[in-house]
Amino acid sequence: MKTLYIIRHAKSSWEFDLDDHKRPLNKRGLRDANLIGKELKGLVKTINKVVSSDAERAKSTAKIILDNLEIDDSIFSLEPNLYDFNGHQVIEVIKNCDNKVNTLLIFGHNHAFTSIANLYGRDMIDNLPTAGVIGIEFDIDSWKDISVGKNILTLFPKDLR
Repeated sequence: MKTLYIIRHAKSSWEFDLDDHKRPLNKRGLRDANLIGKELKGLVKTINKVVSSDAERAKSTAKIILDNLEIDDSIFSLEPNLYDFNGHQVIEVIKNCDNKVNTLLIFGHNHAFTSIANLYGRDMIDNLPTAGVIGIEFDIDSWKDISVGKNILTLFPKDLR
């Protein structure tokens, strides 16, 4: 059994003239990441590995949520291939995950994450909003074998405000 949690980065700021990779979270993004982190604390299974896009907004979202979940930094890593908007690289990251990992949490971007949620989850969504979370469980032993799984969690910030 494998479980995948995908979290889209929280709302980012367009206030500064920065490279897309360097955009920080805005005030709403900071609030929503904390809101989601607090709510996830009682909902997620034990997480074995956390991987984030190396974009600032994804890293910041991950840091806030991981602090709320009290997850040790030793299972956290950055993956430049999660800075992907169509999903092909995201799928490769998931499929190449070590099979010792039963629960994987990834942070990244749309449109890739909405596509992944709809590709692998039974429940279709129109859009994974910023700071939104989808959890999907797969009856498999190897990440390379993922196909459509069972949605076990859908959590959006608007549901908590």
